[in-house]
Amino acid sequence: MLARTGALVDLDRLMQQLENGSDLADTVIPADAWRDDEALYLQFDLPGMDRSSIELTTEHQTLTLTAQRPSPIPADARPVLTERPVGRFTRRLALSNALDTAAAEAAYDNGVLTLRIPLAAHAKPRKIAISGGVPKQLTA
Repeated sequence: MLARTGALVDLDRLMQQLENGSDLADTVIPADAWRDDEALYLQFDLPGMDRSSIELTTEHQTLTLTAQRPSPIPADARPVLTERPVGRFTRRLALSNALDTAAAEAAYDNGVLTLRIPLAAHAKPRKIAISGGVPKQLTA
């Protein structure tokens, strides 16, 4: 059970949170990224988000992730402690033109969004054949 504090202490704590930048505007969606010879992979931590509230878009080589987490506290309740961020979150990442964003795939499982963006055909490693004429012979 949480201890109840006075209204002035609650107000002071709220003001400190706002002054210290712990409001929603400073909340960043944590991400990891890696690539192999076939694709770029991104994972975003989105715990407590409903899949239907998550949106991924690409435009002009920019990936935009938008998600929303509603407050679990009923509107008629008096909050005692509110530390988890709620509201709308946005994360933008610049993407290389070496990626085929039209073929991107995403999956959401256990609060983690995983995105796979294949490399474009022109960006994949390829072997170049070498042709030539008859080998020259050296004479002494």
